[in-house]
Amino acid sequence: MPTARESLLDAAFVALAGRPWPMVRMVDVAAAAGVSRQTLYNEFGSKEGLARALVRRETDLYLRGVDQALSAGSGPWDRLAAVAEWTVRAARGNPLVRALLTGCWSERLPAPRPAPPHSSAIVPAQRRADAGMLSPAELSAAVRDRAAAVLGKGRPEEWRTEEGRDELAHRCELAVRLALSYVIAPSGEDVGRLVRNALRVSAPGVSGPSPRVAVR
Repeated sequence: MPTARESLLDAAFVALAGRPWPMVRMVDVAAAAGVSRQTLYNEFGSKEGLARALVRRETDLYLRGVDQALSAGSGPWDRLAAVAEWTVRAARGNPLVRALLTGCWSERLPAPRPAPPHSSAIVPAQRRADAGMLSPAELSAAVRDRAAAVLGKGRPEEWRTEEGRDELAHRCELAVRLALSYVIAPSGEDVGRLVRNALRVSAPGVSGPSPRVAVR
């Protein structure tokens, strides 16, 4: 059974789908979640606090999907292709994820302001949300680093050196950047296939050097 906090975040997300964030009222969110308005304020402190918590949750859900994509597939490039496909799918289906990845926040969306200095939320989850949202560069780096950490465990004999780790991070970055290009400028071509082809061109053999390594 969802907690009051999760129910409130669900209600806020549904309300956002129907109207611009400035038109979303706290009393309506509380009523939709089946809790009192005081409970809403106890959890989030303010509408800005609710916005920060909502953005933080959608960030976490997107990154959880990245982790799931990395657990699928038989090879490293298939896993990176799955991450790219998930990124494009999540951005198309969730305007908050798209804004987080691109930095383009429309007037309909809650672009949360930073929490006031020295704010001390009573709810631990709110303290984490108040710490601030990730920038597009930070979010992309988080995806890259997650992918490199997972894939590096799968083939330690090839990516255990510093050069190998750098090369793996470069290929993970390439997959993320290709996915972002599809988020910004959608294409009819399958992003997963593009990622696989690009990685195979840059690394015909998984253990062999790519052009990036060769020119060092």
